[in-house]
Amino acid sequence: MLHIFLSNRPGDMKYGTTGKPVPGYEVKLTAEDGSPVAEGEIGDLWVKGPSAAFCYWNQRAKSMDTFHGPWTRTGDKYAVDADGFHTYQGRSDDMLKVSGIWVSPFEVEQALAAHDAVVEAAVVGRADHDDLIKPEAYVILVEGREGDSALQAELQAFVKEHLAPYKYPRWIRFVKELPKTATGKTQRFKLRD
Repeated sequence: MLHIFLSNRPGDMKYGTTGKPVPGYEVKLTAEDGSPVAEGEIGDLWVKGPSAAFCYWNQRAKSMDTFHGPWTRTGDKYAVDADGFHTYQGRSDDMLKVSGIWVSPFEVEQALAAHDAVVEAAVVGRADHDDLIKPEAYVILVEGREGDSALQAELQAFVKEHLAPYKYPRWIRFVKELPKTATGKTQRFKLRD
């Protein structure tokens, strides 16, 4: 979009959100079939505004997937509350569909990170024995804590207390570090591999 299109502003802000559309921009959240999502539900973020690109250079398929008339499909998942504040849920390609409901790895990671034994966590999807996708967590522990089955069960229960139960990680792997890009973003594709 080449410009900020969602923002919190002095006198009109809510912590933990990206904010509301800035003047001159419109946003909408849609389900996979293109229909609008209900308030509080996760949907694909679309933006319309004067700074939108027309296409990706020499990438016709990507352009066709992203640009639809005046609308740009951002590739981000968001939810909007009753006051119009938008909350980031994750990248579309990182989201998990668990039991037919979208799960944000970011949300599960935040829940895990709130536990006093956890320094950092990354969540990806993994197929279970029925080939259904479920959350799998890679967790870095605070120094001196040991990752064992008791701590795994404790972390799973902790997530269930703070999020809807279907969002808890079915598997937890304790690791010393997470694969990162040069800018510090977790390379989820390496965890999935």
